[in-house]
Amino acid sequence: MAVEDKHISYRMYLVAFAVFLMAIAIVIKLTNIQWINGDYYRKLAKERTVRNFVIPANKGNIYSADGSLLATSIPNYEIRLDAVAPKSEAFEKNVKPLADSLGKLLGRPSGFFLNELRKARANKSRYYLVARNLSYTEFIKIKGFPLFNLGAYKGGIIVEQETVRERPIGGIAERTIGYERTTPAGASDGKGIEWAYRNYLNGKDGRILKQKISKGQWKPIRDLNEIDPQDGYDVVSTIDVFIQDIAHHALLKQLEDYQADHGCVVVMETKTGQIKAISNLGKALDGSYYETTNYAVAEAHEPGSTYKLVDLMNLLEDKKIDTSAVFDTHGGVITYSGKHVKDSHAGGYGKVSLARGFELSSNTVMVQAVYNNYKNNPSQFVNHINKYGLNKPLGLSIKGEGIPRVPQPTDKSWSNLSLPWMAFGYGVSITPLQTLTFYNAVANNGEMVKPQFVSEIKEWNRTIKKYDKEVINPKVCSLETIKKLKAVMLNVVKRGTASKLYSKDFSMAGKTGTAQVNYAKDGGADKYYASSFVGYFPAENPKYSCIVVVHKPSTAHNNYYGADVAGPVFKKIAQKIFTDTPSRNEIKNINNKVQKQDNDYDSYFVKSQKQQVSIVPDVKGMSGMDAVAIFENLGVKVKIIGIGKVKKQSLLPGGSLVKNTTITLELS
Repeated sequence: MAVEDKHISYRMYLVAFAVFLMAIAIVIKLTNIQWINGDYYRKLAKERTVRNFVIPANKGNIYSADGSLLATSIPNYEIRLDAVAPKSEAFEKNVKPLADSLGKLLGRPSGFFLNELRKARANKSRYYLVARNLSYTEFIKIKGFPLFNLGAYKGGIIVEQETVRERPIGGIAERTIGYERTTPAGASDGKGIEWAYRNYLNGKDGRILKQKISKGQWKPIRDLNEIDPQDGYDVVSTIDVFIQDIAHHALLKQLEDYQADHGCVVVMETKTGQIKAISNLGKALDGSYYETTNYAVAEAHEPGSTYKLVDLMNLLEDKKIDTSAVFDTHGGVITYSGKHVKDSHAGGYGKVSLARGFELSSNTVMVQAVYNNYKNNPSQFVNHINKYGLNKPLGLSIKGEGIPRVPQPTDKSWSNLSLPWMAFGYGVSITPLQTLTFYNAVANNGEMVKPQFVSEIKEWNRTIKKYDKEVINPKVCSLETIKKLKAVMLNVVKRGTASKLYSKDFSMAGKTGTAQVNYAKDGGADKYYASSFVGYFPAENPKYSCIVVVHKPSTAHNNYYGADVAGPVFKKIAQKIFTDTPSRNEIKNINNKVQKQDNDYDSYFVKSQKQQVSIVPDVKGMSGMDAVAIFENLGVKVKIIGIGKVKKQSLLPGGSLVKNTTITLELS
């Protein structure tokens, strides 16, 4: 017995010792938590019960020059169901009415929703998708439907909201308006105005401190935000919706008629450089057209004959030759280093002046003029191009601008063909917007202005920042040269390659272009044509300049030339702008006095003052405000009793009414 008691005592001592060791370990752990890692655990506890929540700032809107909304942010709702949350009685009572309501709103059979809701209940789904991409109005309706109107815990409704960017005018100018997005890798990316001006549009998010309460809910700790959100500013673009609509549909129709691959059109205000319209349309697999790439800004390619304006400007500015100089077109073919330069017209044009050669877009004339005068000093020719700024990007606010290429005599690739090929628009690359900027400088009497997509940044009615005209080159050439260039471009339309566009009622000036693209790729197997027209209107006092480029028009009927494909788009835009735009003519001398009218008015006024008596009108049933206005205009004082419409008047209708008397109106 003693031995057994002794074993029990040992076990008790052992247990006591173990408990003692555990107590020491607990004390050490508590000490460690309190004094050594206390800050860490206190921070962890706070993070799990107190958290900073982001309050998203409202993104600013993008407006057109005429105040139309181009891009705005709207709430988008997604409704889900926690099918386990509702009690059986509530679910069975409301599931059929809920299915009926959803069917009416979402346009699907009631039986479909009834089956889906019961299936979600049976599967104990806690996150069943009911509907997505709902507007605020639709969300409010669904929130009031049977079962859902019981709330999150009794009805199981789960609401998720996100803000989406909408374009009220649709896909027009979509690539220029642009977007901002987050890539799969988590980086920010975007295009157009949305991306270029994101620092103004996005504003600054706010923060609010919340504490966790029961059932995973969080409530604000205090009434004030930690940081108040600052809404984004509005951006006012230079786009004119009226002109944009004209340009978009004119280009679209021509692309469809010629089954072209893609094209672009830009309309610029001559004096300011403001872009009033820009449309970029590419062909989809189904044959439809939509805004894909911003071709006008990004696509640098060989321009062809529109580059001949550079030739003429250089020749005239250096006084190498005058527009009256005569050239032999040599049957439409001349040869340089074994390579042929041909005119589009078989057999050439005989002997013609430099001006006429430009009007007819003769390759042989323009190449001879340039090569004969600059072959011994090609740097003189190229330096002019560099001076115009055609060898570098414009430095636009929106990203993605194409890089122009102008061969330099110092390049290793420079050859005997470089100069003559440049003379008719080959061996160089330039974007449509860069070409337009150059032509616009001629229309603007030599002042080259930078294309502008945004006019100002606003906060409500307060201007935060204004973008004024930016001059790239104050004088690309002399006024004497400008006058000659304008004259020959006017004749291009009157009697040259664009004569089909001529109208005696409306003046335009410009240049056609038809360039071969991919002619050197794969032996020319992928060769196609790019048809273009660039110019300005009205010719006498240019208000707008415009460029149209159409890539890969159908050659089925040999109508792939710039005058046939791009020219009609230009003409339609120009005519519609000036025939459909509301008249803003001012009436001159409107405030000048006409003595007879003044005498007649004075005579009438004297007679009206003598007429003291009139008839009491019947104002019963009228609103009190309207009745008071009538009697006060008649010179009668009015006393009102009550509110609403006139029920009774103290002076009977039809009786004589003397000025300065008083009438009492009872309203109800």
